[in-house]
Amino acid sequence: MNLWRKAPDLTLLCALWLLLLLDIVFALPQMLAAWSLTSILQFATLLALVALGQSLVVMTGGGGIDLSVGGNVSLSAVVGMLALNQGVTPALLPLVCLVTGTLAGALNGMLVARLRLWPLIVTLGSFYLFSGLALALTGGAAISGVPPELTQWGRGATFFIPLPFLVCVIPAFLIAWLLLSQSAWGKWIYASGFNEHATRLVGIPVDRLRLLVYCLSGLLAGCAGFISLTWLGSARPEIGVNLKLESLTAALLGGVAIFGGRGSVIGVLAAALMLVTIKTCMLQLGLNSVWQLGAVGLLLILVLMAQRLFIYRR
Repeated sequence: MNLWRKAPDLTLLCALWLLLLLDIVFALPQMLAAWSLTSILQFATLLALVALGQSLVVMTGGGGIDLSVGGNVSLSAVVGMLALNQGVTPALLPLVCLVTGTLAGALNGMLVARLRLWPLIVTLGSFYLFSGLALALTGGAAISGVPPELTQWGRGATFFIPLPFLVCVIPAFLIAWLLLSQSAWGKWIYASGFNEHATRLVGIPVDRLRLLVYCLSGLLAGCAGFISLTWLGSARPEIGVNLKLESLTAALLGGVAIFGGRGSVIGVLAAALMLVTIKTCMLQLGLNSVWQLGAVGLLLILVLMAQRLFIYRR
């Protein structure tokens, strides 16, 4: 009961993980094979990165949300592939994707932090802007031609752990955890989300902080875009279409409060892995992808209900 009162979303996450593991052991034991775990981690790489950026934005408060992450992933991948086809050396491809994602995130940050526009509407609009640009630049078709040395890295694994997950996801979450728990910057984020007015009164630059977290969210989306290129071998303009819903669900289910001021990036990673595992299990059972998306939406509603009940019980 005490755990439920302190963190209902984390309690829900633990309960779902327990039920999921029991179902896997008894109904889908093949999911415990090394190849299956590798596949889950590979699919979770993109979601984990954008969910981390989403979490930082939501933690900062002010109604912060980044619904543009999926469009940012698609646009970063497309711009990177177009640059590659224009003669940019493959060694610079990660930089192109990261810069594209960061600039897109900075656009959101400027509109939210400087012009004080509502984040929900701004980032929903920028999602369609980024997705539309990706479709316009590609004509709606995938652009192939990623060099073999990059796809070899994107599809490689060490001890069943995919290299992109090992090289990008784990360090990103470790750095975020250290910054949030050990640095003044992390304390500013929690303080801003918990009580923005008091945070401004003590001199913390809240607007600059919000601009920074939107840039970081864009940077992580750009990284996800680069990884999608190395994994799939092509730039697909629709690759990030469902990431806005899934990343928000992972953030909230992982313990991030919808109004900011509370959250754990370790919980977000666990939630992202769980969402991908659920979708993989449903795929193994032959369920349509529409049901997979519906399950994610249901989880989002459940965690919002849990957080609302927690607020009323305080």
